[in-house]
Amino acid sequence: MTKTVAIVTGASQGIGRAAAMRLAQDFSALVLVARDRTKLEETAAAVRAGGSEALVIDLDLTEPTAAAMVVERTLSAFGRIDALLNIAGAVPALDVFQVTDEQWDVGLELKLHGARRLTIQAWGALRASKGSVVFMSGNAAVTPKTAAAAVGAINACIEALAKAFAERGIVDDVQINCVSPGASITGRRMALLERAATAKGISVEAAKQDFLGQAGIARFGTAEEIADLMAFVISPAAHWMTGTVLRLDGGEVRSV
Repeated sequence: MTKTVAIVTGASQGIGRAAAMRLAQDFSALVLVARDRTKLEETAAAVRAGGSEALVIDLDLTEPTAAAMVVERTLSAFGRIDALLNIAGAVPALDVFQVTDEQWDVGLELKLHGARRLTIQAWGALRASKGSVVFMSGNAAVTPKTAAAAVGAINACIEALAKAFAERGIVDDVQINCVSPGASITGRRMALLERAATAKGISVEAAKQDFLGQAGIARFGTAEEIADLMAFVISPAAHWMTGTVLRLDGGEVRSV
């Protein structure tokens, strides 16, 4: 049987980890990329328990040479790339007047340029396999707010970048889409809620309900739900879908 190979960045935690564990059902080998080796090994153990091989690559994708190293090690180990999930990148949710130049640069280097470099480096292998790429943005791309300026701006860049790659992908038979999650419970989300609870002098549960009320949604999403959507997007059933931003947010964004 032909081995199928997916690269998942940000695989050490949150949505990246959930995506890797979900894709273990569909791919015979997964390449797990992030900076934290210890957490990556935990993800790798879960992936192997799910029936897939796992290759751990602990690299910082803000480094310009890291993308080429990921692709080189993947092809050396498995000889092909069938899917690339660009999930790495947490941008600080800070006020537009508070975000420093360094914080802007770090957010752009990892989430935007890290994904851009890796997609370009993997393109030849993806073209050979007629593969798929998923980028990840978020609701702030279409509902930017003063309080989270970098998040909105960088997510908007991600969606534009995905559209640009998709146009070339139509010619080269490489499928490109972007998944835009709404508020999902991850370690990062819980940290934000805990800070909000402390600032307001309320419980974390009350902070959760406060956020849900402001967002106009019934509940938070889960990393597993986002992972299921990503798995569908790169499945044969969805291969004609390309250049699309898919929103999974419980109805938070109400624009057409």
